[in-house]
Amino acid sequence: MTDQYLTTVLEEAERVTEHHDKVAQSTDHPEHEYLRYAVLRLFEGETDEMPVDVPQVDGVTVGYGEDKAMCESWSDDIEWWETVPPQEECTRFRVFYPDEYEAIPRVTVNVMAALGAWRVWTGSAAACGSYDHRERREVHYLWPEGHPVETLLADRLHGPEAAVAPDGGRTGDVHDRIVVTEHSAQHDDLEPRTRRAVDEAMAVSLLEKGGRYEVQSASGNRYEVDVVGESCTCPDWDQRTPDGGCKHMRRVDHELTSSRS
Repeated sequence: MTDQYLTTVLEEAERVTEHHDKVAQSTDHPEHEYLRYAVLRLFEGETDEMPVDVPQVDGVTVGYGEDKAMCESWSDDIEWWETVPPQEECTRFRVFYPDEYEAIPRVTVNVMAALGAWRVWTGSAAACGSYDHRERREVHYLWPEGHPVETLLADRLHGPEAAVAPDGGRTGDVHDRIVVTEHSAQHDDLEPRTRRAVDEAMAVSLLEKGGRYEVQSASGNRYEVDVVGESCTCPDWDQRTPDGGCKHMRRVDHELTSSRS
């Protein structure tokens, strides 16, 4: 599922570079700007080439900005940063949706997971902002500049020789990106606990070079997996240290293995 939405975001970002190139004229991270504008267009239904298998939700609007700058403007009135401190060089997406949805629209969860963003807040849209907030809710995601998805876009725009990972490694380095392909591993051949971890709604994103990943569960809880040190910050690993790893370690291991295929 993740690869479907990742491809959709990348394709829309390519169209942005062709038809809306001015959005990135004043930034040192053009691919980042193209991608976040592509997310806005996808959610707000502005693209003319929306794949039929990516559903649309009426009444969705998107705002975004640099997280630290937003904090400096609003932190006296808004409590968004109490859980996660303001992040430098990191975009905060604000996705607004009708409150008739009891949960965050699935397409929002899927697109943001494919982008490698992680959820940090959800609540009533009445708290802050210039959008029409009546009968609306909003969910916030953080997405860092320099994320490996930017390298994937650079590959598509300029070819692989032009795209160098932030640490100087090539874009094919498994620690630089996670791209899950539908046929990379035989699902039915997986060990049952691994298969359940693969099927569960989780978002995996790179935290830093050296094999540290963040896993966000469907409940919104976030855990850090160290693939080199073979550890996880979840209660299951802390209390039981199960053979073969907890579900978060299994999920990261599966996606790393899949990306090598």
